[in-house]
Amino acid sequence: MSSPPSDVVASFGICGSGARETCVVDGDTFWLKGEKIRLPDIDAPEISEPKCASERALGERAKHRLTALLNMGPFGLKRGVRDEDRFGRKLRTVYRNGNLSAHFW
Repeated sequence: MSSPPSDVVASFGICGSGARETCVVDGDTFWLKGEKIRLPDIDAPEISEPKCASERALGERAKHRLTALLNMGPFGLKRGVRDEDRFGRKLRTVYRNGNLSAHFW
């Protein structure tokens, strides 16, 4: 399996309550140039409706980690078997230097 070129370069912040253009929502979802993207096969702890304070704290850590990783430099996105999930988020795997997102962490 060959990886796509690492051509995405963007500066990610944390998403706020305003318009979302290029920012991180949580540990498995981010916006890139106005498009909402979900990392497939990764289920980060919830932030918006956590089951407990510990889950929220872990979710915050995951959100900040994803932000740091996306800001580390150019990366590529690859579409999987399904284009979108049931919420309309684009399902994309992140590549960097030929490695899948699971290894890019």
